Amino acid sequence: MLGCPRILFCRAVLLLVFALCLMAMNPAGGAQGLISSDLSKLRSVGGVALSPDGRHLAYSVAMRDEPGRPYGQLWVMDVAMQKSIRFGGDKDRSGGPVWSPDGKWIAFFGRLGDKHGLMIAKPDGSDVTVLASPEGTNSPLPGAGNEVAWSPDGKQIAYISSTPDSRAAEASGDPMVITRYLYKPDAGEGMTRFNDNQRLHIFVVDVATKQTRQLTKGDTDEHSIDWSPDGKEILYLTNPEPNQDEFFNYDVFALKVADGSVRRITATEFNEYDPIWSPNGKKILFRGTRRGLTDRETTMEDTHVWVMNADGSDRREIGAAVDNRQGSPHWGPDGNSVYFTVQERGSNYLMRLPVSGGKPEYVVKEPGFVGAFSVAKDGAVFYSYASPRDLAELYVKSGSDAPRKLTDLNARVLSGKQIAEVESFTFVSNDNKYEVEAFLTKPLGMTATSKHPMIVNIHGGPHGQNGPAFNFKNQVYAAHGWATLNVNYRGSTGYGQKFADGVFGDQNGNEGQDVLYGVSAAVRRNPWIDRERLGIEGVSYGGQLTDWLITQTNEFKAAVPIAGISNLVSYNYMTYYNQYEEMEFGQFLHQGNLMDVAWERSALKHVAAAHTPTMLMHGENDNDVPIAEAEQFFIALKDVGTESIFVRYPREGHGLSETGHNIDSMNRCIAWYEKHFPKPGAEGITNVQP
Repeated sequence: MLGCPRILFCRAVLLLVFALCLMAMNPAGGAQGLISSDLSKLRSVGGVALSPDGRHLAYSVAMRDEPGRPYGQLWVMDVAMQKSIRFGGDKDRSGGPVWSPDGKWIAFFGRLGDKHGLMIAKPDGSDVTVLASPEGTNSPLPGAGNEVAWSPDGKQIAYISSTPDSRAAEASGDPMVITRYLYKPDAGEGMTRFNDNQRLHIFVVDVATKQTRQLTKGDTDEHSIDWSPDGKEILYLTNPEPNQDEFFNYDVFALKVADGSVRRITATEFNEYDPIWSPNGKKILFRGTRRGLTDRETTMEDTHVWVMNADGSDRREIGAAVDNRQGSPHWGPDGNSVYFTVQERGSNYLMRLPVSGGKPEYVVKEPGFVGAFSVAKDGAVFYSYASPRDLAELYVKSGSDAPRKLTDLNARVLSGKQIAEVESFTFVSNDNKYEVEAFLTKPLGMTATSKHPMIVNIHGGPHGQNGPAFNFKNQVYAAHGWATLNVNYRGSTGYGQKFADGVFGDQNGNEGQDVLYGVSAAVRRNPWIDRERLGIEGVSYGGQLTDWLITQTNEFKAAVPIAGISNLVSYNYMTYYNQYEEMEFGQFLHQGNLMDVAWERSALKHVAAAHTPTMLMHGENDNDVPIAEAEQFFIALKDVGTESIFVRYPREGHGLSETGHNIDSMNRCIAWYEKHFPKPGAEGITNVQP
């Protein structure tokens, strides 16, 4: 599963690691690659925001230099001089920059010294002023967009904060009384076990007087805000359904600032995300879907870019011209075109599309991952980009010129380090329905006669993708002399809607065969891969497939399922997002014979066939895939007599966030594989598959 939680405080740091490591030695023929502890030294660019006059560029940097969770720091670059200054000191936290219309101020969230909350400052970091102290929520609210919006005259700032709903006191009492269907917190939150029943609302603060007023209230959440160019309305999203916990359905509304009156702009059974006004206020751009049943955690349907009139009429899916999953859109400077990212064959590119519906055009099409971006009035694009050789750095691209790198945050860490090559290959699926792509990270220190282990690392989702962008875990494995295989099995994004739908009603089915066929293709085409030393791991859905595949084959010498599902039945009733299986199978588990199907496709049912030594890893407070999924499988493996250990990480939700935990996880993974891989060149062939 891929979590898509909202955030009220800038905690946007891409979680791009998950298990691997090295104790110290380097068996890869002397090649100097990355080791697990290097993770704490690496930095990456997050948010990007260009000032209205184009003179300054604000960007956030993700820091991992503490054993706890990564944190952000806000920097501002003088574009002409390419000199940057940081807001605050070494350990201060800040991010989420939003420029005032005149470019004289930046609004941001953070903690600088003894000041914290929603603040404003000048571009040089001076005159820091706290305007408000927003509160967040641990409620699972996916796809939340802008949290801050300036009024066009720069005199007010709208922001999102929370207040208790009508059930908050009862649900946190002694005893706790649970009445909500959605009573568990967000997937990655990891600190608590229950929804705090705080509701997000729209507030406005006067910049001069610091006076705040609350514009919305009640037992619904309002978020994803944008202030209209004429200053009269604030655009936002909410779920108006009477059973909002059980039916995930964002619609677009507009609130009149003067009197608080609300007008509804969309009324659909599907979802809208990230609505923003056009520069002239006549149109609204947003990201949306068509299907009536989706899920708050992950969706099978690719989101596309849409545009409509300010009153909701003339709704058009202009992104339909690109059959792939699209990110949050932004208007071009002239209002005649839109910019958005798109997933394509393992990479994330940046595209421009005329609002009139003309031919889409690639703006940045380099292998890797384009993240946040900001477009200048002259069409220059400033963006974060993770290349095959580095985490996300800041780049600029003007017209047809080649991209230019503006930051080099990891130069010291990567200096003298070899970065392993990543190559892609394709193969035909077992049922001859699809061409499937895989990415193979080659080990360092290869020679003409050397043989190397291979770790199969399965991505989550299932609607996600792997690709050529820098992957720390894979690089650490490469430095250890091991290859890593990532297979974009059916259900993955980046290969069109039909391919993403390929897993519908077939979990732990042919997508698992795609992984095994990818392994077969890799070892047959690369004789240097030692088929006697194959390992398998994955996070979330990747953990689920790891659980499943070790009940279907004995070809792997060791396995590390992380945050995986072993029992589709129990999982359905314990996860915080209970519509997931309904979306993936087309009906509730209690309908028809689906309960039987779900049990048949559960690794737990087939555990007697699992003989692969298995190390399970899980976050103690995972509400996406509850830790009971690992608990069940661990005991079942013990009952069968299969060697297994269980590593539980405190303060973690779905997946590992803390840098120290990630480093520990990597080291344990390598030690586990080394324990169970036969010594190189050992006599006898035991693994005849694939």
